[in-house]
Amino acid sequence: MANINRVVLVGNLTKDPELRHTPSGTAVCKLRLAVNTRQKDASTGEWGDKPNYFDITVWGNQGESCAQYLSKGRPVGVDGRLDWREWEAQDGTKRQAVEIIAESVQFLGGRSDGEGQSQYIPPSDVSADQSDFVKAGAGAAADDDIPF
Repeated sequence: MANINRVVLVGNLTKDPELRHTPSGTAVCKLRLAVNTRQKDASTGEWGDKPNYFDITVWGNQGESCAQYLSKGRPVGVDGRLDWREWEAQDGTKRQAVEIIAESVQFLGGRSDGEGQSQYIPPSDVSADQSDFVKAGAGAAADDDIPF
């Protein structure tokens, strides 16, 4: 049985992108994304938005483009995978975090100078670990087998 690790989010950046480089020179850009979830308030019965915050990592040329063209408040679409990591802090406590490794980022809305076009940034030039994906075999359903 194949495992699936896929995340698709659309939200707004909560701060400006942070661009760094690895010792080998590979760009890595960190984004913080707020995505609202609609929920009903139990006491009032009113619907409202609850923000959820996600840490996004974008590698390579795509990360450099994010750092150059994105800023706080800008809407973006992110397609990627979850990555869980664990480490020991300087005080000896164990820490853990879940972040999203972006495979593609789409710039939505317009920049502050009035551009209204969305801009697609192609997938990262840094290869992602694809070991958790299995290609569909010959047993995959044909289009005429779909019941609609």
